[in-house]
Amino acid sequence: MKKKLPVGIQSFEKIRTENYYYVDKTRFVKKLVEEGEYYFLSRPRRFGKSLFLDTLRQAFLAKRELFEGLYLEDNWDWSIKYPVIYISFGSGVHRSVQELQETERVIIKEHEKDYQLNLQYSNIKDRFMELIKTLYQKCGQKVVVLIDEYDKPILDNINKTETATEIREELKNFYSVLKDADPYLKFVFITGVTKFSKVSLFSGLNNLEDITISPSFATICGYTQSEFETVFADRLEGVDLDEVRRWYNGYSWLGEPVYNPFDILLFLREKIFRPYWFETGTPTFLIKLLFEKRYCLPDLENLEAGEELIESFEVENIKLETLLFQTGYLTIAEKIELLPGEAVYKLKYPNIEVKKALADHVLNYIFEDISTKTHNKTKLARILISGDVPLLLEVFKAIFAGIPHDWYRKTELHRYEGFYASVFYAYFAALGLDVRVEESTSKGRLDMAVRFEDRCYLFEFKVVEIEPEGRALEQLKAKKYHEKYLTGCGKIYLIGIEFSQKERNIVGFEWEEVL
Repeated sequence: MKKKLPVGIQSFEKIRTENYYYVDKTRFVKKLVEEGEYYFLSRPRRFGKSLFLDTLRQAFLAKRELFEGLYLEDNWDWSIKYPVIYISFGSGVHRSVQELQETERVIIKEHEKDYQLNLQYSNIKDRFMELIKTLYQKCGQKVVVLIDEYDKPILDNINKTETATEIREELKNFYSVLKDADPYLKFVFITGVTKFSKVSLFSGLNNLEDITISPSFATICGYTQSEFETVFADRLEGVDLDEVRRWYNGYSWLGEPVYNPFDILLFLREKIFRPYWFETGTPTFLIKLLFEKRYCLPDLENLEAGEELIESFEVENIKLETLLFQTGYLTIAEKIELLPGEAVYKLKYPNIEVKKALADHVLNYIFEDISTKTHNKTKLARILISGDVPLLLEVFKAIFAGIPHDWYRKTELHRYEGFYASVFYAYFAALGLDVRVEESTSKGRLDMAVRFEDRCYLFEFKVVEIEPEGRALEQLKAKKYHEKYLTGCGKIYLIGIEFSQKERNIVGFEWEEVL
């Protein structure tokens, strides 16, 4: 009988006692305890943070029977049972400070009941400290504190700056207890999606070690290729592993790339390629921010960010690069040491799922009629299959004509060449095609290349109010961008496209096949 797929299950005990698959991450439990006491880990949503936290809990509670056959079974002192405070803000939505405070009271009350305590203080902060001290005294062992989704109450209100700021200050007050509780604490592990640094929620914890982009902890959550192929071997018959890797692998924190577990588990259940992770939370706020910042969508392929952008998230001044990285829409491609202590990170899409789905949601944001958007996508796919290049003009003129006039009124993006390139890019990326932007050649940078089967489509975009007409195709030919693609492409098409801000559409379309 095959094991069950633990879709959405965050209980280590349930997974280990009810015949579910489990990818053994317990070596990290030992490593953490041996090397330190206070840790912070940031990972995107649905990445296995809660399950790992529960694994820590069961280890400190000395539940040896749950670890039978795992690495930790023979590498842990099971004779000591520690009192554990487990705090999770992952469920529900907190719409105000008052709702958050009520959750904090409930969490403390549950621990008071579980450990049969009688706490005296009424103030939340004082009661939290009293809980830690009383557990230490009653159990005769230092206390373990595990905090899951520490930042979710803030992210619940990310589009309401005032409320988010108030909630942040309440959490900062609540977490400040940990600083003074140090003599009574054995181990602290905090997880979340974002990392706040300028106004730190854990400013008093000077010994809090951030392992988010530590290479030695890069695979603490998520499945490596080896783990995927070994643990789920009995479910991989007939599965195209290269395509699975292309769709779902690629998340990197300066170590071996990993799969999002949520994606893999649902794919193995359905055996259909779909954006499972992306569909669980449409990033409306993120897409709105993309347009507010007048971001050219193709530029997401070549983002660079410094240390401060990778690590800091501030409610009052949200940096798009930070949000994209910390929420999992971009990942680290490479770390470049410029000077000692000065590094820059190249960011990229982790995989086809994220690139395709983000592009699709950008189109949904622009176009009011989603059915028309879908019709145009289908038409574009058929044109690519047929190889009839002139028909691209017809479909893209219809696409730009279909953008609501009210959308232009709300944004100045149509004044920028990047907007028109973004729409082209979004449609091709939403089809899951190999789209490359600003590709370097010996003669300069090509605006966009699209590969489909054995064909390469090379695009140059111009705005006629900025440059005279007829320059797009002329530049493609003069710069000989195609020479880079002579190997690997059966047919190469040069396509020069010119837009008009006034017409809000294509006014020039020239193409040639390279012979």
